[in-house]
Order: sequence, then structure tokens, then C-alpha cells
Amino acid sequence: MRKVILFTLLFFIALNVNAIKRPKKIASIPFEMVGSYVVIKVKINDSSPLKFILDSGIRNTIITELLPEDNVTLNYSDVKDLLGLGIGSHLEALVSNNNELNIGKLNLHPITVHVLQEDIFNLSKHTGAKINGLMGIDFFKDFIIEINYISHRINFYPTDSFIQPKDYEVIPIVIENQKMFVELNVVEADRVQKKVKMLIDTGAELNAWFQTSKDESLKLPLNTIRSSIGQGLNGEIIGNLGRIPQIYFGRFCINNPIVSFPDSSSISSIIKNSNRDGTIGSQLLMRFNYFIDYHNKLFYFKPNRHFKSQFKYNIAGIEISQILPFVPQTEVWKVWENSPAAIAGLRVGDQLIEVNGINCYQMGISELKAMFETSTKHSMKLIVNREGKEIVLEIEMKSIL
Repeated sequence: MRKVILFTLLFFIALNVNAIKRPKKIASIPFEMVGSYVVIKVKINDSSPLKFILDSGIRNTIITELLPEDNVTLNYSDVKDLLGLGIGSHLEALVSNNNELNIGKLNLHPITVHVLQEDIFNLSKHTGAKINGLMGIDFFKDFIIEINYISHRINFYPTDSFIQPKDYEVIPIVIENQKMFVELNVVEADRVQKKVKMLIDTGAELNAWFQTSKDESLKLPLNTIRSSIGQGLNGEIIGNLGRIPQIYFGRFCINNPIVSFPDSSSISSIIKNSNRDGTIGSQLLMRFNYFIDYHNKLFYFKPNRHFKSQFKYNIAGIEISQILPFVPQTEVWKVWENSPAAIAGLRVGDQLIEVNGINCYQMGISELKAMFETSTKHSMKLIVNREGKEIVLEIEMKSIL
């Protein structure tokens, strides 16, 4: 009988110890997936609700666009040139210090907010959803942040009582200029394995990009296509897309990912004084659920159900935006050089009417982009309005990567 009582006591003591060790959430907020972006609701100084892309690749919060219904009060102290990727003129922003950001039940302060004097991103038009700006590293500094792409929730934990969650692997984070880097192993086109230093960038809508300007850089795959990689703070980023054999995220192997190789001129301002090899972006990160411990410099992660999803790219070479925000009428704003769409005769400014017999007014931008990324044996039939005339085009949709 004494043994039974002793065992029972030890059992409950063990339960209580585990309960004490198990960290409690400070807060939990939902997020919206817009493409592969994580979008959260934020109030700045008791403003109306604003929507921001979570962007760990930038230091400060940036307001890119305010719509007529948005109401926010900011006090400006300076004008600053923002340095980033891309080819183009410098970008100026108004600087506002000592702001308070409300995210769910959390208050972040004092926070510096930059307001672009020119909206070069047009995120609302390009995504088809309301986007007011980019939420930077300030979001990650005070708490351990869990991003769960299955439940679409961000959970916040204290930094002093956190233990490694079950089934999660951990790798160290390197902090430089407030930005977060991890070291990964990659296998390049000639099967040589290399260790690379990569920025964690939740705001880069791609799998990964690698710089090619150094002698020890990754070799460009034999089979590549010319593409627009994205929009940086200082202009458009041009380069090549191709597959590499493997990226190892800890012990987890990602096979044959499609990655980007920006032209050196597009990224020279960023890498000239850095030993950075590239960036891990949102399309690869969303294949994991993860915790970011900025304070203790640790990254916990495990694959989720997106891990083995097929890697896709913009086969057609068409980039679209809404003519007016939140109105389902889209037009072509970019056609990739030598792409199937360019060969078929598609032009910038063409308004989309129909794709493969489906009325474009009934589809959102994400649905249209998915069609442009789907490889098929048959051509894609596109009907567009060009200066008041309906034009029928057939675009080859066979993947060459």
C-alpha cells in the first residue's frame, strides 16, 4: 500500500514539474495568408486597423500605402533614404519615432515607423488584398514567436522559461545589423555540398535566392530561365530561375527546389560589405512550423503538411495587378523577357477577360497566378482587352525547369 501511495505521489509531482516547465502563451493572434505572405492586423497609436506583411528581412516597420478609410496619427522627425535590393533610384521615407503598436493584446513600444513618400510596391493591387505595409524585426525582439502555417496563428512566449518543443529541431541564429541569419547546407548543380549563410526573410515571396558574385558562390544550374525575381526597396530585381538538387534545413532535406539567382547589379548594395550568401524566403519557410527566439538566437522548426508540396514557378511569365484596389478587374503590368507570354504577344496594359474559358472577373489574383504556374500539355487560351479590342492568345504552358 505504501508503494502505491509513493508511486502516486511521484506521478503527480512529475506532472506538476512538467506543468511548471511547459511555457505558457503570453498571447495568440490569427493571421491571413495572402499568397505565401503572413498578414497581421496592427493598430498604430490607436489608429484604425491596418494590415501588414510580416517581414523579418527589414529592420523597421514601413507604411507603404494608406487608403482613404485608414486613419493614423504620426509625428515625423526626419526624412531618410532606405537602402535595399533592386536597380533604381533611392527611396525616401518619412521617419516617425516613439510609436505604440497594438497587435491583438500586445503593445510594442517605442517603435520607429517609416512612411514611404512613394508607394513603389503597390502591394494591395498586386496581391488583391488590403496591405498597408511591412512589419519588421521589431515584431520579433521581445518574445519567442511561433508561426503555425496550419492553424494560421502566431503565438507569443516569454524568453526566460522556454524549452525546446517536442519533435522540433533547433539551429542557431546569427544576428547582424538586427537581421537574422542561419547556416544551411546546399547541394549545387555539380553535386558539391556547400555551407551557406542565409537571411531569414518572411517578406520575400520566393523559396530562396543566392548571390553569384563571389568565387565560392553557388554555380548557376545549366537549365535556367530569365525572370523578374521581385521588387526591392530600390527597384526591380532581375535574374535567373533554376533548380538545385538539395537544400538541407537542419536534417530535413528539400529536394529539387526552384531558386533564384539575382543579377549582381540588383543586389550589389546589400552584399558588397557582407558575407551573406543569400536569402530564405516565405515560400520555403511556409513548409515548416517554427519558433523564432531572437533573444537567445535560436530557430526551432519542423516540417508541416506543405513540406512535400510541388515547387512551381510562373511558367507563363505574366505578372498582373488589379486596375483598382479590391475590384476584380486585372491587367498585365509585366511580361517576362522571352517568356511564353512574350512569345505569344501579350503586352503590358492588356486587361484579362478570360483564361481557358473561365471569366477572370470571377477569380482573384491568387487563382489567376496559380493558373500561370500550372504546367499543361495544351496551350493556355487567354482573351484580353487591348485598347477596346478583344485579342485571343495561346500561351505554351510546358514547364522547362
